[in-house]
Amino acid sequence: MIALLDVRLTLPSQAGLVNILRGITFTAAPGETVGVMGPSGAGKTTLLMLMAGLERPSSGRVVVAGHDLTDMDEDALARFRRENVGIVFQAFHLVPTMTALENVALPLELARSDDALPRAMAALEAVGLSARASHYPSQLSGGEQQRVALARAFAPRPKILLADEPTGNLDEETGAMVMDLLFSLGRDHGVTLVLITHDAALAAQCGRVAQVRDGRLVSGGGLDLPSGRDPG
Repeated sequence: MIALLDVRLTLPSQAGLVNILRGITFTAAPGETVGVMGPSGAGKTTLLMLMAGLERPSSGRVVVAGHDLTDMDEDALARFRRENVGIVFQAFHLVPTMTALENVALPLELARSDDALPRAMAALEAVGLSARASHYPSQLSGGEQQRVALARAFAPRPKILLADEPTGNLDEETGAMVMDLLFSLGRDHGVTLVLITHDAALAAQCGRVAQVRDGRLVSGGGLDLPSGRDPG
């Protein structure tokens, strides 16, 4: 489902070129859950950005859900994300002037789904928030806002969910509830989940843990595909 092949990313800075990723090969199978751990600045979030087509590698290949993202233009990448990927961040990124229902329906409406509102309501029901559908983000607790963000990510029925520290802004009890919900939804829908976390106990709930250090994948990368093999 996901294959990064000898991926490198080098970006300019005032001090010169900075090597963000240094030759990473990583794979994830359909329905697999992978926890990604490592110190701040190791390249974990950049890894997720590449999988989502939100960042381009300097070299190497990124193949996700059978799509080679490496040479896609921005319009094609946007279509790819709409059809294949859900993303949940530490910050909830809800639109403050939209209700919970409207926030969840937004990606469906952008994809011109005829049943955007019914599907959005079903997603809110799945996270236990149908009674809060007409509430705005400012009227919801942090845990409720993250559950709305989860519903928004799952409503388009993505093949892949990328989660970057999704409980970072929540207290321990609320975070545990949100993660239970995330894993449950992932299992129910057969989603491939890649989760960035600093919590070793949380990462251990995944089927595999990958460790990133200084832009390198030091363990848990999955199948090491030879450069000549097509992962698509």
